[in-house]
Amino acid sequence: MRKLSNSELNRISVEEYKVVEKLPIVVVLDNVRSSNNIGSVFRTADAFRIECIHLCGITSTPPNKDIQKTALGSTSSVEWKYFDDTIKSIKQLKNEGYLIYSIEQVDESCKLDTFIPETGKKIAIVFGNEVKGVGDKIIELSDNCIEIPQFGTKHSLNISVSAGIVIWDFFKKLYLGGGKKHY
Repeated sequence: MRKLSNSELNRISVEEYKVVEKLPIVVVLDNVRSSNNIGSVFRTADAFRIECIHLCGITSTPPNKDIQKTALGSTSSVEWKYFDDTIKSIKQLKNEGYLIYSIEQVDESCKLDTFIPETGKKIAIVFGNEVKGVGDKIIELSDNCIEIPQFGTKHSLNISVSAGIVIWDFFKKLYLGGGKKHY
């Protein structure tokens, strides 16, 4: 076994990325305070060809040196929009026919491992602030809340870790589970 070189990874250019098929998912960041977390979400969104990221409220926007530190250039490939209020983002997405799924621990949440997203639907996944989580008004506007099952003492994951887990799970269920093996 040997590690692959960069030239063997079949990376596409930023120009190619902008025109290839995307997973019909918008990631909404609800008042995420850490620029490093934001950059990490950009990088994950690039890896799984997410349609767009909505940066809301206090969430920083590119260009930002701390976002760039973890994004490694993915702010150039992944489309993003800024909203001064997360509710504006959610209402726009609902008007465009998106199903809204907040990643949060609530009394009627669906566990990620048993959740099956509807195929053929446009989806928005909301991730909240590192301390306060997804805002209560956003939860009320959500079609469902999804919880990542956890079994330790904290029941808390970093938002960038949560985003990686959830985006991979949706990609696996929507894309790989649909019989497609790659783009």
